[in-house]
Amino acid sequence: MARPDPWHRELETERAMKDEFMARHPESPFIAGRVPFHALRYYPPDPAYRVTATLERVASPEETYLRTNRDNQAVMRYLGDLAFELRGRSLRLRVYHAGEGVGTAVFVPFRDTTSGEESYGPGRYLTLELNEADRYDLDFNRAFNPYCAYTEEYECSFPPAENDLPVPVRAGERVWAADRNPRTPSSVVLARQGRAAAAPRPAASGTRRARPARPRRARPSRGRAG
Repeated sequence: MARPDPWHRELETERAMKDEFMARHPESPFIAGRVPFHALRYYPPDPAYRVTATLERVASPEETYLRTNRDNQAVMRYLGDLAFELRGRSLRLRVYHAGEGVGTAVFVPFRDTTSGEESYGPGRYLTLELNEADRYDLDFNRAFNPYCAYTEEYECSFPPAENDLPVPVRAGERVWAADRNPRTPSSVVLARQGRAAAAPRPAASGTRRARPARPRRARPSRGRAG
């Protein structure tokens, strides 16, 4: 039996380490959200979903907004488009920078034709480190779910319509639980609004004045609303 190559071994090690983090670390969404943990689910490693991509930058980065699962707007910087080929198709994905604190890391949210069925409906994420050549190893085997796929304790950004891929991406992380898989980003927001409307409201005491909520900036993947 052939031994796995370094890429396979590295990928399997990363997945095992992530399971360990999710199961035990205080910053895990399962620990923070008090959600019973079971192992994350993945597609088998497939090198066909590892492609070379070129970042075609916009002349000047543009401030833009991505909708979140709490129907807020996450402030991002749109840097340009990754151009690549996958399954015989020429495709593009928009690339975003989340601002201070993330250095040269960029954020690539996407949906595909498996979203809402085999994979998390509102979309998955990839991250990359910017380089001067603007050529990247775009490995969909490393696609991962946002934390809001496991618990509502976290606020996560949705991919824009431009990042809906017209092909199946059967690589990376699958949906964690079939009974917790909304089909679309909008269905997440509507379900949350429905639960909020149905929740009993506390009786007014007349002694305290409600303050308007301040807008918050949502992080792309792990931004927990405090």
